[in-house]
Amino acid sequence: MAKKEHATVRHSIDAAAPAQLTASQRKELAALQLKPDSAIDYSDAAELPDAAAWERPEALTPPPKQHLSLRLDADLIAFFRATGPRYQSRINAVLRAYVERHSKR
Repeated sequence: MAKKEHATVRHSIDAAAPAQLTASQRKELAALQLKPDSAIDYSDAAELPDAAAWERPEALTPPPKQHLSLRLDADLIAFFRATGPRYQSRINAVLRAYVERHSKR
């Protein structure tokens, strides 16, 4: 079987040899540490789920999936496989978007 080529770049962190900060980064970090929390701008941060969702972790989990045998056109399968690992999840996402779009009518 031919080796698949992926565009994914993997990085790892070596805990024994952490990256060193530059002088300007150390200066910026020192300035940030002096700021009070009230001076931090959170306007571009993603919203967290409300507290009730954290109390019910099952609300954060995706619905269970069902195993299904499905016949698709070869070119569709080739297209999604070419997008890399988890291509079946992308097919699921496309189908979900279709259902959501058409169930609102």
